[in-house]
Amino acid sequence: MTDFPKSAALMQRGTNFLGCKHAILCGAMSWVSERNLVSAISNAGGFGVIACGAMTPDLLDTEIAETKARTDKPFGVNLITMHPQLFDLIAVCKRHGVTHVVLAGGIPPKGSVEAIKDFGAKVIVFAPTLALAKKLLRSGGDALVIEGMEAGGHIGPVSTSVLAQEFLPELSEDHLVFVAGGIGRGEAIAGYLEMGAVGVQLGTRFACASESIAHPNFKKAFFRAKARDAEASVQVDPRLPVIPVRALKNKGTEEFTAKQIEVAGNLDREEVDMGEAQLQIEHYWAGALRRAVIDGDVENGSLMAGQSVGMVKQEEPVADIIQQLMRESEEALARR
Repeated sequence: MTDFPKSAALMQRGTNFLGCKHAILCGAMSWVSERNLVSAISNAGGFGVIACGAMTPDLLDTEIAETKARTDKPFGVNLITMHPQLFDLIAVCKRHGVTHVVLAGGIPPKGSVEAIKDFGAKVIVFAPTLALAKKLLRSGGDALVIEGMEAGGHIGPVSTSVLAQEFLPELSEDHLVFVAGGIGRGEAIAGYLEMGAVGVQLGTRFACASESIAHPNFKKAFFRAKARDAEASVQVDPRLPVIPVRALKNKGTEEFTAKQIEVAGNLDREEVDMGEAQLQIEHYWAGALRRAVIDGDVENGSLMAGQSVGMVKQEEPVADIIQQLMRESEEALARR
């Protein structure tokens, strides 16, 4: 039996796949989606995901072990496809028997999906276009996350509602599709479930949970923010194909624009090649995010947040957030 029968029925394929009670994934937020938040989400019936980001294999090894010490429920690991040690990180996941690996940040390199499936783990992929989604699912992806531009962090150009209308009618019958980006309430979850999604992914709503290690200054910035304050970064040079990042506007977002101009100048003078230029941009983001999340420097750090930030008003336990989302979804479905 479940307290949320209508929602549970629509999430059934998602919960069967994830092995959890509610098909609500936590988005992988660097510095935030670590052992404490991930284990709390899994313990509360959701599905926590460790954000590996730029971690070394040794750091990921420790993070997985510490998460397992805090929960006996399933959780996943998010790996960035461009990580230079991707296959070493996959080996760490294999050693720990990780059940689900999320591949994000680009097309998975040759052999990576096979290496994950080789030890029995499920592969979750992201795709910004329908054609790429079909290709990744044909190539071994077990489930897909479609993420709209309302999300925080690195984003694509299309809104969640449009992606859902485009992808779900085509894919939902034969494939497992989770929807992400701008989701802050259960009524939205109910709508996407009715359209064929098997679950959802939220990041911003969990960033300020009681169990999140984010600095109090970081959380206060979220509580004060409105949806319009979460802006996408501007690309200043077409030679630097910087993926836009959505974050709360502050001095740090202005500094990022200046950083792009600086790196473009280095390219002009041939002081760096394109690969190094792009790496400098990525390293900037990693450092800026740490300054905000860990050090509490909300002026110069990066306050990555989705547009649902306007719905985040206070610190709440993860279990309460998940219960509220499921209750809102159930009530919405009951009114249909």
